[in-house]
Order: sequence, then C-alpha cells, then structure tokens
Amino acid sequence: MAIARRDYSLNGEETRRAWEKGLVSADWYQSPVPRARLKELMKRRNFPALWHLFLWFALIAGLGVLTWFTWGTWWMVPVYFAYCTILGGSSDPRWHEFGHGTATAIPWLNDAVYNFASFFLLREPTIWRWSHTRHHTDTIIVGRDPEIITPRPPNFRSLLFAAFNLNIGVKAIRHVFIHACGKKTFPEEDFVPESEWWRVYLAARVWIAIWFGVIALAIATGSVLPIALVLVPPFVGFWIALFFGVTQHLALADDVLDHRLCTRTVYMNPVLRFLYLNMNYHVEHHMFPLVPYHALPKLHEEIKADCPPPCPSVWAAYRELVPTLFKQRRDPELWIHKELPQAPAEAKVAAAAE
Repeated sequence: MAIARRDYSLNGEETRRAWEKGLVSADWYQSPVPRARLKELMKRRNFPALWHLFLWFALIAGLGVLTWFTWGTWWMVPVYFAYCTILGGSSDPRWHEFGHGTATAIPWLNDAVYNFASFFLLREPTIWRWSHTRHHTDTIIVGRDPEIITPRPPNFRSLLFAAFNLNIGVKAIRHVFIHACGKKTFPEEDFVPESEWWRVYLAARVWIAIWFGVIALAIATGSVLPIALVLVPPFVGFWIALFFGVTQHLALADDVLDHRLCTRTVYMNPVLRFLYLNMNYHVEHHMFPLVPYHALPKLHEEIKADCPPPCPSVWAAYRELVPTLFKQRRDPELWIHKELPQAPAEAKVAAAAE
C-alpha cells in the first residue's frame, strides 16, 4: 500500500489548504500570565548576556589556541572537535536568541552576535531572520513553515546529512553565490520582502570575500589551519545544533494553533542549558517569544500548570520521539499526542487534517 505524502513546499497544495483552514497568521493559544508579571519577564537585561558571551567567546578562543598548538598531533582530534562543536554548532541558539533581539538591550550587539553566528552556521542572516519570523507565525503548519526539520513520513537520510550540515549548508553555499550575483532564489522569495533583498546581496558578497580571504591566507601561509578554523566548523560542529533541534517539534502534531501540542519543553542540566541558551524551554519561548532566554525558567514556573509535563531529560525526549519517527514510516498520520491539563477556554486548537 502506497503511503500518502504531503506537500511540504511553500507554494503547493498544502499551502492552499492552510489558508482555507484558517491556519495562516492565526491566533495561537497563550497560557494566562498576569500582565505585570509578563512585563517584568519581558524586560531586557545586559549583564546575563554579556557574561554569557564572555564565557562563550573565551571557550572558543581557548579551544582555537589549543587547536593551533596541538595541530598535527592526536591531541588535536578531540580539541578540534570540541572547537567546531562550540563554534559551528552552539552558534545555533546564539543565532536564535540574539536574532530575536531580546538577549540584550543593545540592538547593535544583538545584530553583531546574530551575524557572527549566522556566518558560522551558513545561514544567510536576512533570509533566516525572515524564515524564523514565518516559523513563529505559522509554527509547524505544513505548506507555510520553512523550518520543519523533516516531513511525515520522516526522511532519515536527510536527518543524517543534517547532522553535518550537508543539506542546508551546502545548499546555502550555492545560494550565496547566486545572491552575490544579485539574483533571488526560492523558497526564500516567498517570505523575504522585496525591500530586504539588497541586504541579502550585500551579505553574500561579504561572505564570499571572507571565504576567499581565508583561502588566500591558507595558501600564503602554506597551512590549512585558517580553513580548518573558519570554514570547516559549520560542518563538523553542526551535530549539536541538530541534537538539540530535533527535540523542539519533531514527532509532535502539525497544523495546530497551540504550541503545547506542537512544541516540546525538555529539562536539561546546567551544561546543556549553557550550550543551548535555555532554548530547552521551547513551549515557553514559542508562546511568549519576547521573553529573553535568561527569564525562560521563571516563565516556565508561571505556566507549567497549564502545559503538558516537560520531558524530564534529553534522553527521555529521544525515547519519546525516535520510536515515533520509525512508526511514521508506515503511518505518517501518527504523532505524539500531548495531554493538556485542561481544554482551552476557547476553540483555539485547529485539528490536523484527517
């Protein structure tokens, strides 16, 4: 029996159905939080992010120096892998939080960190800023959300390639050269406003200049170290971005208007929370995206009684989602049904298509 596959493109039949079902730019359920308390939680503070950035950049610099000194020895392997992981993988939550503009009260610093992280993730900053805006507006709405990691039934080959950024990253390099020539690409053209494309073209040209500058430095010094330190981390280190990323929405419901059903909060230890920048509180982040990362644990305490129980660990999240992904190969209509503490007061949950 042939398995029916839905169209996950941004201009296909599912896009039309999303509009017809009222799922596009719709009103989402929000847990009740007193206005004064929410205002307090939304306050942007500089110290938490500045201290965090100091530690993060110190870690990158330290591992970079150790890579330099251990280059050519066996010690280089674990040190360089750790360097790539921190720079090319844990840049993902920094890209995310500073891209939201909530990490600090200093706009230029938010933008600087966002652009730095974008470069080491191979995510064109303007395109991904608008892509992520769409992701928050139409979270896991098939035919609308450009950031769905894998369809139902899941594409395991794509997930394997994604562990080393060999799908989106390689595609991004190709698109950078296209954009540097002043040409648009799809699906980005679907969600990037016309007025923003000059930024896309400019960033692409700057990136290419940096890439060729690094290659020229490697040739001039007779060493591949510049390439290893700058151009390789987006591939070798991306595994941790996927390791965290699949816990966010994978194997949960799609085409619903309640983040409690399509998003997963996972308890993590302090080390993982540092690397992930508190994005493990993902239901909270999606429900109230203007709350800074450092306030998400407090927000969690405010709304946890109105949400499904969080996964108690990363291991528990994987035990929940991995078997479901394998079952979805035979039954794409299968997903993890989260039990809500109580039914929403209003009919704000759109049922998935039968």
